[in-house]
Amino acid sequence: MSINNKSIWELAEGYLAGSIPQEEFARLKDRLSADAAFASEFYEATDLIRSMEDGGKHKRFRGMLRDIHQEQAVKQQTKKAKLIWFTPQLLRTSAVAASVALIISTITIWTLKPSIKQSESQYYTISRAVTDLKKAQAQQAAQQKQLKLDLDNTKKSSAPVSDVKYTGTGFALSNDGYFVTAYHVIYTKEDGYGDSVYIVNHDGQYYKASLINFNADADVAILKVEKPGFRFGKGELPYTFSANKAGLGAQIFTLGFPKDDIVYSEGYISAKNGFAGNALQYTLELPAGHGQSGSPVIDEKGNVLGLLTAVGSPGEENTYSVSSKAIIDLLETLPDDTSIRLPKSGKLAKMTREQQIDKMEDYTFSVKVYKK
Repeated sequence: MSINNKSIWELAEGYLAGSIPQEEFARLKDRLSADAAFASEFYEATDLIRSMEDGGKHKRFRGMLRDIHQEQAVKQQTKKAKLIWFTPQLLRTSAVAASVALIISTITIWTLKPSIKQSESQYYTISRAVTDLKKAQAQQAAQQKQLKLDLDNTKKSSAPVSDVKYTGTGFALSNDGYFVTAYHVIYTKEDGYGDSVYIVNHDGQYYKASLINFNADADVAILKVEKPGFRFGKGELPYTFSANKAGLGAQIFTLGFPKDDIVYSEGYISAKNGFAGNALQYTLELPAGHGQSGSPVIDEKGNVLGLLTAVGSPGEENTYSVSSKAIIDLLETLPDDTSIRLPKSGKLAKMTREQQIDKMEDYTFSVKVYKK
Protein backbone atom coordinates (compact mmCIF):
# COMPACT_ATOMS: atom_id res chain seq x y z
CA MET A 1 0.00 0.00 0.00
CA SER A 2 1.43 3.41 -0.97
CA ILE A 3 1.89 6.43 1.33
CA ASN A 4 -1.12 8.16 -0.24
CA ASN A 5 -3.42 5.17 0.36
CA LYS A 6 -2.48 4.62 4.01
CA SER A 7 -4.24 6.40 6.82
CA ILE A 8 -2.47 8.83 9.12
CA TRP A 9 -2.77 6.27 11.95
CA GLU A 10 -1.20 3.46 9.92
CA LEU A 11 1.74 5.70 8.97
CA ALA A 12 2.20 6.98 12.54
CA GLU A 13 2.09 3.46 14.00
CA GLY A 14 4.56 2.21 11.39
CA TYR A 15 6.91 5.14 12.05
CA LEU A 16 6.92 4.58 15.84
CA ALA A 17 7.39 0.82 15.38
CA GLY A 18 10.22 1.33 12.87
CA SER A 19 8.46 -0.96 10.39
CA ILE A 20 8.16 1.42 7.41
CA PRO A 21 10.37 0.24 4.47
CA GLN A 22 13.21 2.60 3.55
CA GLU A 23 11.75 3.72 0.19
CA GLU A 24 8.33 4.32 1.74
CA PHE A 25 9.95 6.20 4.64
CA ALA A 26 11.73 8.49 2.14
CA ARG A 27 8.39 9.26 0.45
CA LEU A 28 6.85 9.93 3.87
CA LYS A 29 9.58 12.46 4.70
CA ASP A 30 9.10 14.16 1.32
CA ARG A 31 5.38 14.51 1.97
CA LEU A 32 5.99 15.80 5.52
CA SER A 33 8.23 18.49 4.08
CA ALA A 34 5.88 19.46 1.26
CA ASP A 35 2.44 19.18 2.92
CA ALA A 36 2.11 21.24 6.13
CA ALA A 37 -1.46 20.06 6.85
CA PHE A 38 -0.48 16.42 6.47
CA ALA A 39 2.60 16.96 8.68
CA SER A 40 0.46 18.52 11.44
CA GLU A 41 -1.99 15.59 11.43
CA PHE A 42 0.86 13.08 11.35
CA TYR A 43 2.62 14.60 14.37
CA GLU A 44 -0.64 14.72 16.33
CA ALA A 45 -1.21 11.04 15.54
CA THR A 46 2.26 10.00 16.75
CA ASP A 47 1.83 12.05 19.91
CA LEU A 48 -1.57 10.52 20.69
CA ILE A 49 -0.28 7.00 20.07
CA ARG A 50 2.56 7.58 22.53
CA SER A 51 0.07 8.99 25.04
CA MET A 52 -2.20 5.97 24.69
CA GLU A 53 0.77 3.59 25.09
CA ASP A 54 1.64 5.29 28.36
CA GLY A 55 -2.00 5.34 29.48
CA GLY A 56 -1.76 1.74 30.63
CA LYS A 57 1.30 2.49 32.76
CA HIS A 58 -0.40 5.46 34.40
CA LYS A 59 -3.58 3.45 35.10
CA ARG A 60 -1.66 0.65 36.83
CA PHE A 61 0.30 3.19 38.88
CA ARG A 62 -2.89 4.96 40.02
CA GLY A 63 -4.41 1.63 41.00
CA MET A 64 -1.38 0.81 43.14
CA LEU A 65 -1.63 4.16 44.93
CA ARG A 66 -5.34 3.62 45.54
CA ASP A 67 -4.71 0.24 47.16
CA ILE A 68 -2.01 1.66 49.43
CA HIS A 69 -4.23 4.55 50.41
CA GLN A 70 -7.14 2.26 51.31
CA GLU A 71 -4.89 0.01 53.38
CA GLN A 72 -3.53 2.94 55.38
CA ALA A 73 -7.02 4.43 55.81
CA VAL A 74 -8.13 1.29 57.65
CA LYS A 75 -5.20 1.63 60.09
CA GLN A 76 -5.71 5.34 60.66
CA GLN A 77 -9.40 6.19 60.62
CA THR A 78 -8.75 9.55 62.28
CA LYS A 79 -5.95 10.61 60.00
CA LYS A 80 -6.85 10.21 56.36
CA ALA A 81 -4.64 11.36 53.58
CA LYS A 82 -6.26 13.38 50.84
CA LEU A 83 -5.76 11.82 47.40
CA ILE A 84 -5.89 14.31 44.56
CA TRP A 85 -6.85 13.05 41.09
CA PHE A 86 -6.66 14.79 37.75
CA THR A 87 -9.55 14.23 35.35
CA PRO A 88 -8.23 12.21 32.31
CA GLN A 89 -8.14 14.28 29.17
CA LEU A 90 -7.17 13.65 25.62
CA LEU A 91 -3.83 15.45 25.37
CA ARG A 92 -2.62 16.80 22.08
CA THR A 93 1.05 16.08 22.57
CA SER A 94 3.04 13.36 24.27
CA ALA A 95 5.24 15.95 26.01
CA VAL A 96 2.17 17.43 27.81
CA ALA A 97 0.90 13.93 28.67
CA ALA A 98 4.21 12.96 30.27
CA SER A 99 4.36 16.23 32.25
CA VAL A 100 0.81 15.78 33.63
CA ALA A 101 1.63 12.18 34.62
CA LEU A 102 4.65 13.37 36.58
CA ILE A 103 2.58 16.09 38.34
CA ILE A 104 -0.07 13.50 39.33
CA SER A 105 2.61 11.24 40.77
CA THR A 106 4.31 14.02 42.73
CA ILE A 107 1.09 15.41 44.29
CA THR A 108 -0.16 11.96 45.21
CA ILE A 109 3.08 11.06 47.00
CA TRP A 110 3.05 14.39 48.86
CA THR A 111 -0.50 13.89 50.15
CA LEU A 112 0.23 10.29 51.14
CA LYS A 113 3.53 11.04 52.85
CA PRO A 114 2.27 10.74 56.53
CA SER A 115 0.93 7.27 55.84
CA ILE A 116 3.84 6.20 53.67
CA LYS A 117 6.28 6.91 56.49
CA GLN A 118 4.68 4.00 58.37
CA SER A 119 5.47 1.59 55.58
CA GLU A 120 8.99 2.05 54.28
CA SER A 121 8.72 -0.74 51.72
CA GLN A 122 5.60 0.82 50.21
CA TYR A 123 7.32 4.20 50.04
CA TYR A 124 10.22 2.74 48.08
CA THR A 125 7.76 1.00 45.76
CA ILE A 126 6.20 4.36 44.89
CA SER A 127 9.63 5.96 44.57
CA ARG A 128 10.67 3.37 42.02
CA ALA A 129 7.43 3.89 40.11
CA VAL A 130 8.03 7.66 39.97
CA THR A 131 11.56 7.01 38.73
CA ASP A 132 10.13 4.83 35.95
CA LEU A 133 7.73 7.60 34.98
CA LYS A 134 10.56 10.10 34.82
CA LYS A 135 12.48 7.75 32.53
CA ALA A 136 9.40 7.37 30.31
CA GLN A 137 9.06 11.15 30.15
CA ALA A 138 12.71 11.53 29.13
CA GLN A 139 12.30 8.82 26.48
CA GLN A 140 9.25 10.56 25.04
CA ALA A 141 11.10 13.87 24.92
CA ALA A 142 13.95 12.16 23.03
CA GLN A 143 11.49 10.61 20.56
CA GLN A 144 9.85 14.00 20.01
CA LYS A 145 13.26 15.55 19.37
CA GLN A 146 14.14 12.80 16.89
CA LEU A 147 10.88 13.35 15.03
CA LYS A 148 11.74 17.04 14.70
CA LEU A 149 15.24 16.16 13.48
CA ASP A 150 13.73 13.88 10.84
CA LEU A 151 11.67 16.80 9.50
CA ASP A 152 14.67 19.15 9.65
CA ASN A 153 16.72 16.64 7.67
CA THR A 154 14.07 16.49 4.94
CA LYS A 155 14.19 20.28 4.65
CA LYS A 156 17.96 20.40 4.25
CA SER A 157 18.46 17.19 2.26
CA SER A 158 16.50 18.01 -0.88
CA ALA A 159 18.59 17.96 -4.04
CA PRO A 160 18.00 20.58 -6.77
CA VAL A 161 15.68 19.66 -9.61
CA SER A 162 18.15 20.52 -12.39
CA ASP A 163 20.92 18.20 -13.56
CA VAL A 164 24.42 18.11 -12.11
CA LYS A 165 26.84 19.80 -14.52
CA TYR A 166 30.15 19.42 -12.68
CA THR A 167 31.33 17.64 -9.55
CA GLY A 168 34.35 18.03 -7.34
CA THR A 169 35.45 17.81 -3.72
CA GLY A 170 35.72 20.42 -0.98
CA PHE A 171 36.92 20.57 2.61
CA ALA A 172 36.26 22.87 5.55
CA LEU A 173 38.25 25.99 6.41
CA SER A 174 36.29 26.55 9.62
CA ASN A 175 33.43 24.78 11.35
CA ASP A 176 30.87 27.51 10.62
CA GLY A 177 30.34 26.80 6.92
CA TYR A 178 33.40 28.16 5.09
CA PHE A 179 35.14 25.71 2.76
CA VAL A 180 37.58 25.58 -0.13
CA THR A 181 37.59 23.80 -3.47
CA ALA A 182 39.23 24.11 -6.88
CA TYR A 183 37.96 27.16 -8.79
CA HIS A 184 37.53 25.19 -12.02
CA VAL A 185 34.91 23.02 -10.27
CA ILE A 186 32.48 25.96 -10.08
CA TYR A 187 33.55 27.93 -13.17
CA THR A 188 34.59 26.91 -16.69
CA LYS A 189 35.35 29.01 -19.77
CA GLU A 190 32.80 27.03 -21.77
CA ASP A 191 29.82 27.31 -19.40
CA GLY A 192 30.74 30.04 -16.91
CA TYR A 193 29.22 29.67 -13.44
CA GLY A 194 26.50 27.20 -12.63
CA ASP A 195 23.02 28.18 -11.44
CA SER A 196 23.74 26.84 -7.96
CA VAL A 197 26.39 25.04 -5.93
CA TYR A 198 25.63 22.42 -3.28
CA ILE A 199 27.74 20.30 -1.01
CA VAL A 200 26.68 16.76 -0.11
CA ASN A 201 28.07 15.38 3.14
CA HIS A 202 28.78 11.72 3.92
CA ASP A 203 25.21 11.34 5.27
CA GLY A 204 23.78 12.34 1.88
CA GLN A 205 22.46 15.73 3.04
CA TYR A 206 22.48 18.66 0.59
CA TYR A 207 23.41 22.23 1.56
CA LYS A 208 23.44 25.20 -0.80
CA ALA A 209 26.61 27.31 -0.88
CA SER A 210 27.65 30.68 -2.30
CA LEU A 211 30.97 31.96 -3.61
CA ILE A 212 32.93 34.24 -1.25
CA ASN A 213 36.29 34.76 -3.00
CA PHE A 214 38.57 33.12 -5.57
CA ASN A 215 41.94 33.19 -7.27
CA ALA A 216 41.55 31.90 -10.82
CA ASP A 217 45.30 31.76 -11.45
CA ALA A 218 45.90 29.61 -8.37
CA ASP A 219 42.67 27.65 -9.04
CA VAL A 220 41.33 28.18 -5.52
CA ALA A 221 37.80 29.20 -4.49
CA ILE A 222 36.31 29.89 -1.06
CA LEU A 223 32.59 29.32 -0.51
CA LYS A 224 30.19 29.29 2.42
CA VAL A 225 27.18 27.13 3.23
CA GLU A 226 24.10 29.38 3.29
CA LYS A 227 22.21 27.60 6.09
CA PRO A 228 22.26 29.78 9.27
CA GLY A 229 24.05 28.17 12.18
CA PHE A 230 25.49 25.43 10.00
CA ARG A 231 28.39 23.33 11.34
CA PHE A 232 30.33 20.61 9.54
CA GLY A 233 31.02 18.55 12.66
CA LYS A 234 30.66 18.50 16.44
CA GLY A 235 34.10 19.90 17.21
CA GLU A 236 36.69 22.17 15.69
CA LEU A 237 38.65 21.15 12.60
CA PRO A 238 41.04 18.29 13.43
CA TYR A 239 43.72 19.43 10.95
CA THR A 240 45.96 22.45 10.43
CA PHE A 241 47.16 24.25 7.28
CA SER A 242 50.88 24.22 6.58
CA ALA A 243 52.33 27.67 5.87
CA ASN A 244 55.45 26.16 4.26
CA LYS A 245 55.90 23.78 1.37
CA ALA A 246 56.73 20.17 2.19
CA GLY A 247 59.87 18.44 0.95
CA LEU A 248 60.41 16.08 -1.94
CA GLY A 249 59.28 12.55 -1.14
CA ALA A 250 56.89 13.53 1.67
CA GLN A 251 54.20 10.86 2.16
CA ILE A 252 50.66 12.14 1.55
CA PHE A 253 47.07 10.98 1.30
CA THR A 254 43.77 12.46 0.13
CA LEU A 255 40.02 11.90 0.38
CA GLY A 256 37.75 12.76 -2.52
CA PHE A 257 34.57 12.00 -4.44
CA PRO A 258 35.22 10.60 -7.92
CA LYS A 259 32.09 8.55 -7.12
CA ASP A 260 29.17 9.00 -4.76
CA ASP A 261 31.17 7.40 -1.94
CA ILE A 262 34.31 8.94 -0.47
CA VAL A 263 37.56 7.46 -1.86
CA TYR A 264 40.98 7.25 -0.16
CA SER A 265 44.24 7.59 -2.10
CA GLU A 266 47.85 7.77 -0.95
CA GLY A 267 51.18 8.64 -2.54
CA TYR A 268 54.08 11.08 -2.25
CA ILE A 269 55.39 14.41 -3.51
CA SER A 270 57.37 13.65 -6.65
CA ALA A 271 58.40 17.25 -7.45
CA LYS A 272 58.36 20.39 -5.29
CA ASN A 273 56.99 22.49 -8.17
CA GLY A 274 53.93 21.82 -10.28
CA PHE A 275 52.85 22.15 -13.90
CA ALA A 276 55.39 24.02 -16.01
CA GLY A 277 57.49 24.69 -12.90
CA ASN A 278 54.73 26.52 -11.00
CA ALA A 279 56.22 27.26 -7.55
CA LEU A 280 52.77 27.46 -5.88
CA GLN A 281 52.09 23.85 -6.83
CA TYR A 282 53.37 20.33 -6.16
CA THR A 283 53.68 17.44 -8.57
CA LEU A 284 52.31 14.31 -6.90
CA GLU A 285 52.64 10.61 -7.45
CA LEU A 286 49.05 10.00 -6.43
CA PRO A 287 46.18 8.13 -8.13
CA ALA A 288 43.26 10.50 -8.63
CA GLY A 289 40.29 10.85 -10.94
CA HIS A 290 37.75 13.42 -12.08
CA GLY A 291 35.60 14.50 -9.17
CA GLN A 292 38.60 14.66 -6.84
CA SER A 293 39.57 18.20 -7.83
CA GLY A 294 39.50 20.27 -4.64
CA SER A 295 40.41 17.32 -2.40
CA PRO A 296 42.70 18.02 0.57
CA VAL A 297 46.32 16.86 0.32
CA ILE A 298 47.38 15.78 3.82
CA ASP A 299 50.69 14.66 5.26
CA GLU A 300 51.18 11.83 7.76
CA LYS A 301 50.76 14.14 10.77
CA GLY A 302 47.45 15.51 9.59
CA ASN A 303 48.62 18.84 8.17
CA VAL A 304 46.91 20.09 5.01
CA LEU A 305 49.61 20.74 2.40
CA GLY A 306 47.25 21.87 -0.35
CA LEU A 307 44.35 20.82 -2.59
CA LEU A 308 44.20 18.83 -5.82
CA THR A 309 43.77 21.00 -8.89
CA ALA A 310 44.48 18.71 -11.86
CA VAL A 311 44.78 15.03 -12.62
CA GLY A 312 46.88 13.57 -15.39
CA SER A 313 45.40 12.72 -18.77
CA PRO A 314 45.24 9.05 -19.84
CA GLY A 315 48.76 7.68 -19.98
CA GLU A 316 50.11 10.47 -17.75
CA GLU A 317 50.52 9.62 -14.07
CA ASN A 318 51.24 13.10 -12.71
CA THR A 319 48.71 14.76 -10.43
CA TYR A 320 49.04 18.42 -9.45
CA SER A 321 48.20 20.20 -6.24
CA VAL A 322 48.25 23.87 -5.28
CA SER A 323 50.02 24.42 -1.95
CA SER A 324 48.17 25.51 1.20
CA LYS A 325 50.07 28.84 0.99
CA ALA A 326 47.81 29.80 -1.92
CA ILE A 327 44.79 29.16 0.32
CA ILE A 328 46.26 31.23 3.16
CA ASP A 329 47.11 34.08 0.76
CA LEU A 330 43.52 34.11 -0.56
CA LEU A 331 42.13 34.26 3.00
CA GLU A 332 44.12 37.46 3.57
CA THR A 333 42.22 39.18 0.74
CA LEU A 334 38.76 38.56 2.22
CA PRO A 335 36.57 41.58 3.11
CA ASP A 336 36.91 42.96 6.64
CA ASP A 337 33.46 41.67 7.60
CA THR A 338 34.41 38.09 6.72
CA SER A 339 36.52 36.41 9.38
CA ILE A 340 37.92 32.90 8.97
CA ARG A 341 40.29 31.66 11.63
CA LEU A 342 42.28 28.62 10.63
CA PRO A 343 42.93 26.11 13.42
CA LYS A 344 46.20 26.58 15.31
CA SER A 345 46.66 22.94 16.33
CA GLY A 346 45.53 19.59 14.96
CA LYS A 347 44.34 16.32 16.46
CA LEU A 348 45.45 13.86 13.78
CA ALA A 349 49.18 13.56 14.52
CA LYS A 350 48.99 10.65 16.99
CA MET A 351 46.12 8.82 15.30
CA THR A 352 46.25 5.76 13.07
CA ARG A 353 45.41 6.30 9.40
CA GLU A 354 41.94 4.78 9.92
CA GLN A 355 41.27 7.20 12.77
CA GLN A 356 42.54 10.13 10.71
CA ILE A 357 40.17 9.24 7.86
CA ASP A 358 37.24 8.86 10.27
CA LYS A 359 37.87 12.36 11.66
CA MET A 360 38.28 13.87 8.19
CA GLU A 361 35.00 12.53 6.81
CA ASP A 362 32.85 15.15 8.59
CA TYR A 363 34.90 17.95 7.01
CA THR A 364 35.33 16.55 3.47
CA PHE A 365 32.42 16.41 1.03
CA SER A 366 31.26 16.29 -2.55
CA VAL A 367 30.70 19.59 -4.39
CA LYS A 368 27.99 19.60 -7.06
CA VAL A 369 27.36 22.39 -9.57
CA TYR A 370 23.91 22.57 -11.16
CA LYS A 371 23.01 24.28 -14.42
CA LYS A 372 19.76 24.16 -16.40
